[in-house]
Amino acid sequence: MAKSDNYLSSNIRGAIGAAELVLINGRIYTVDDQQPWAEAVAIKHGRFVAVGDYNSVAPFIGEQTRVLDLKGRFAMPGLYDMHTHPDLALAPGYSGDLAIGLNDPTPEQVKQSVLDYAAANPGDGWVYGQYFVRYTFKQAGLVADREWLDSFMPDRPVAILDRSWGCMMVNSKALELAGIDADTMDPRHGYIERDSITGEPTGILVDGAYALIHAAMPPTPQHALKRAYREGVQFQSGHGVVGTKYVHVCEHRLNALKSIDQAGELTVRVEAAISWQDDIFPVKRRWELLAGERHFYRSARLNANAVKFHFDGTHESRSSYLSSAWPGESSWRGHLNLTPEHISDMVVDMDRKGVRVIAHCTGDGASDLFLDAVAEARRRNGDSGVRHQCAHSTTLLDANLPRFAELQVTAEFSPVGWFPSSFANARAVFGEDRMQRAYNFKGVLEAGGVAVMGTDWPVSSINPWIGFEAMITRENPFGDVEGCFYGNPITLEQAIRVMTINGAWCMGIDDKAGSIEVGKSADLIVLDRDLFAQSPKGNIHNTQVQLTLLEGEVMWDRQGEFVDTDHAAIWQGELPNF
Repeated sequence: MAKSDNYLSSNIRGAIGAAELVLINGRIYTVDDQQPWAEAVAIKHGRFVAVGDYNSVAPFIGEQTRVLDLKGRFAMPGLYDMHTHPDLALAPGYSGDLAIGLNDPTPEQVKQSVLDYAAANPGDGWVYGQYFVRYTFKQAGLVADREWLDSFMPDRPVAILDRSWGCMMVNSKALELAGIDADTMDPRHGYIERDSITGEPTGILVDGAYALIHAAMPPTPQHALKRAYREGVQFQSGHGVVGTKYVHVCEHRLNALKSIDQAGELTVRVEAAISWQDDIFPVKRRWELLAGERHFYRSARLNANAVKFHFDGTHESRSSYLSSAWPGESSWRGHLNLTPEHISDMVVDMDRKGVRVIAHCTGDGASDLFLDAVAEARRRNGDSGVRHQCAHSTTLLDANLPRFAELQVTAEFSPVGWFPSSFANARAVFGEDRMQRAYNFKGVLEAGGVAVMGTDWPVSSINPWIGFEAMITRENPFGDVEGCFYGNPITLEQAIRVMTINGAWCMGIDDKAGSIEVGKSADLIVLDRDLFAQSPKGNIHNTQVQLTLLEGEVMWDRQGEFVDTDHAAIWQGELPNF
C-alpha cells in the first residue's frame, strides 16, 4: 500500500473508528439499486460502515477487527416473515394438550387420538388440541359435529381445532360448560353452526365464535408461551429471519415476549399485533393496551403498536367474504365479521393513534372494504405515515391492485396456497375465475405496490424458504404434486425484494434496514448456495442458512465460525425440529 493510501486509511478509521467485524471475499446481493452486488462489508456499532470491494473495507480493519473470509459464499439481507403464530403452533403441546400430529388426519385417526389422550390423562378435564380437517370427514362420508364426538366421548369436554384455525369442533359437554345453546347469540365476528330446524348448535364454531370455548377453559400457562416464542425465535433466526410479526396477542403473550427480550434471546425484531376482538382467545386488557399500555413492552426488538382484525373467515367454512356470491349459491357471499361502519371508524381511529391495522382478508370483498376504510382514514387524517396491512390477500379484485400503492397498504400473502398440495387443492373453492387471481404477487408488484410474505404458521410451514421457492415457481417444492398452481410466478429478484426490503417497509423501518447499504442496520445472512447460480425449482426450499447477523450481532452460527470469540452467536448447534 502506498504512503498516501496508508494516510487515507488511518484518516478514515480515525474519523469513524475501526470496524468490529469485516466480511470479505463474498458474493453479496445487497438489494440496493445503486450497488446491487458487493464483495465485502464492514460493520461497526450495528451498522454497515462500508459496502463494496476489499479496498472499500480495508481502511476499517484495525487490530481488534474480526475479519471473516466468506470464500465466495453467497450473502444477502435477512428475511422478513410478516405473519406467524409460534404460540398457536407450539404452546398447546407444551401445555400438555392433544396434538394429533398429522397434516390431514382421517376421522378415525382423530377419534383414536382423542381416546388415547383421554386414557393417558384420566379425569374430567378438557380434551383440547389440534387438528381435524373437514374435507377428510367429507371424504369419509361423515359430518364433523358434536354428535360424532359424543358417540365416543360424551361425558368429558372435547374441543378440536381445524387445521386452518377457521373453526373448532366441540362435543355437547364442551357446549354445556361454555353455556352455548340455541338461545346463544352469534358473536359479530363469527358464528355458531346450527341445526336448520331446532337452532341447536351442531358443535362447529366458526372464527371468533370459538373464543367462547376458550373463555371456558384455563388460559395457556406462561411457561408454555415462553417456550413457544423462544423456540420460534430460535428457529426463525436459524433460517435467516431478522424481522417478524406475531399477530394475535394478549397481555399474557406480551409478558412472555418481554421476558424473552429481557433475557437477551429475542433475536429477531418482533411486531406483536393485539387482537381487536376475542377472535381466538380472550384479551382481557385490550382497551388498556390500545390506550397506551402497549408501550410498556417497547424495546429495540419488540413493539406492540399494531392491532389484528379478522374481517372475514376462511375458505374451508365458506366464510371468506366475497364481492359476489359463492359458487353454487344465489346470495351467500360469506361472513363479514364487522359491519362496514365498524371497519371504517376503527381503521380511522387506529390510524389517528398511529397504530397499524393488520386486517385478515381472505375474500376479495373483505379486502375491498379494508381498502375503502384506509382511504377514509387518509381522507380524514391525512398521511399518518402508518402502513396498514392486508393479511392473506388470498384473492383480490383487479381494480384494487393499484390502490395498495396509492394508499400505502401492504399486500401480505400466505404460502399455504401458492403451490399444489392436497391441502391447497381443498382450499381452491372460490371458483375458477377467482382462483386464477389467487395470491397475486405479480399484480400488486406490477401496479407499484408492496407485497410481503407471511408464513402463517401453523397453517403452513414456518420455514420461509419453502414459500420463497413457490413464489418463483408456483410448483410443489417437494415434488409430491406435479404441475403449476393458480396465479402467476414472479422473478427471483422480485422474490428477494419481497422477502427483504419489502418486509422492512411493512414494519416501517426500510430507511434503517432491509438492504445492505452504508448507514443501515447490519442485518445479513450467509447461505450454503448461490440463489442466482441454479434453477429455483427444487433448490431454494431446502436452503441452509450458515450465519444470521442482526444489528451486527451474530444470532445464528451453523458451523461455529465465531465460537470462542467476542462475536459468539446466541444460537448455534441444532435447531428445534417442528
